[in-house]
Amino acid sequence: MKLVLIAYNEAIDDEVMEQLDAVGIEGYTKWTEVLGKGQASGPHLLSHVWPKGNSALVVVAEDASAEKLLEAIRSLRQTAAKEGVKAFLLPVEQVT
Repeated sequence: MKLVLIAYNEAIDDEVMEQLDAVGIEGYTKWTEVLGKGQASGPHLLSHVWPKGNSALVVVAEDASAEKLLEAIRSLRQTAAKEGVKAFLLPVEQVT
């Protein structure tokens, strides 16, 4: 099992959710109004100076599905890197 953590500009939420659907991922946890700063996207701090915000999404999936999702996010980065989207793949040792 793998955990995929995706941090992205809230403006591309539809595109990220489409990638989950395309891969067949049904379960996830999403946090909205997440603050952060990326190298390409700049600050997203939900302030009057930096009004954009982020979302973070976590998925636990079988290895093959997690790899497909990571590839889908890599592809999305080709068109949305300036908006900000990044994915991280981590091992999952146990699930309750």
